[in-house]
Amino acid sequence: MNRVTKVLLVILLVVLTAAGTFWGTATWMRQRYETQMDTDPVQAKLDEIGALLEYYFIDDYEPEAVITAAADGAAAGMVEGTGDRWSYYISAKDMQSHNEQLYNSYVGIGVTIQEADDGMEIMSVTAGSPAEEAGIQAGDICVAVEGQKTKELGLQGTKDVVRGEEGTMVDMEFLRGGEPYQCSVERRAILTPVAELEMLEGKVAWISIYNFDYHCAEQTLACIDEALSQGAEALLFDVRFNPGGLKDELVEVLDVLLPEGDIFRSVDYAGTEEVDRSDADCLDLPMVVLVNEDSYSAAEFFAAALQEYGLAEIVGVQTSGKGNFQYTFELSDGSAVALSVGKYFTPNGRSLTDVGVTPDVEMDLDGADYQALYYGTLAPEDDEQLQAGLQMLLEKIA
Repeated sequence: MNRVTKVLLVILLVVLTAAGTFWGTATWMRQRYETQMDTDPVQAKLDEIGALLEYYFIDDYEPEAVITAAADGAAAGMVEGTGDRWSYYISAKDMQSHNEQLYNSYVGIGVTIQEADDGMEIMSVTAGSPAEEAGIQAGDICVAVEGQKTKELGLQGTKDVVRGEEGTMVDMEFLRGGEPYQCSVERRAILTPVAELEMLEGKVAWISIYNFDYHCAEQTLACIDEALSQGAEALLFDVRFNPGGLKDELVEVLDVLLPEGDIFRSVDYAGTEEVDRSDADCLDLPMVVLVNEDSYSAAEFFAAALQEYGLAEIVGVQTSGKGNFQYTFELSDGSAVALSVGKYFTPNGRSLTDVGVTPDVEMDLDGADYQALYYGTLAPEDDEQLQAGLQMLLEKIA
């Protein structure tokens, strides 16, 4: 046996020994945790993965980060395991954004941004916001926040740095027409627009309702009052891409629009039935509601109630069909679970679950227009659903 052969045999022996040790250890670990699977399968699985990480994982990691991720994953998996598409888990780190959406409010400076070549482009500035007071304009490019380059921070990172404690200042650097400027902007509580009004031809009021969370009723009714003060003769409600929200906000709006009668029915997990009713006062104007496949929950029941009372015609495509309602339960670590705890029904007692609202006039948008509508870049004259609803109302007015 020559020297080369001896060396190769030694190498092969080392490899086989290492492989045997590797698989032997892995087999021992698997056998060790198999006995726990019958009594505590979730903890056994996590313990087994933890042992494998500790023994084999080649890179450094933060054990606390792994534990947090494991707990989040297990919690999300438990809720997902119910098979209910409407129940969900909210991690502790996501609770702030969840609450900001729920309350239609956040602490910031009042701008919307998107990624651009040189940084973050200002897409819009909220009227009366700290950003407007500081002179920031749509089209400006934010290149740095608190000395950090926005290009490196990315979109979410930039938002995280801009937002902070109410009453504090944030230092920002911008480009406007290629010329740099700097400003310091106060962080304040900013209300997100929930409903917006635009007067169309023929004194038709186009009222877009973006969700039915907090402040929806206040802002929607303010839009209706403003429309009436401008002589509106018809109302065109737009709840496309509206994800729904709170029952009480929905009922408050419908109470103004509907005559006396049932508005909404709900039955909870305990079998308790609740019926919300409208008083005799109502708004006597022609109405149309625009919906699409991304109109959910309260948005669907808004359209359904007006349709069932014969007060509005529905234009668009079949809605999503969400008929369960959820309660959000906060957990001890600051996370939460939103669980379906009851079912909603229309004034006529219909469930919309997996059915949705069928439009009186079915009209879909092509892919490009759908996307443009979602991003808010579809011009009203190019919005076929909007134009169809407008023409229906103009004919009624005439």
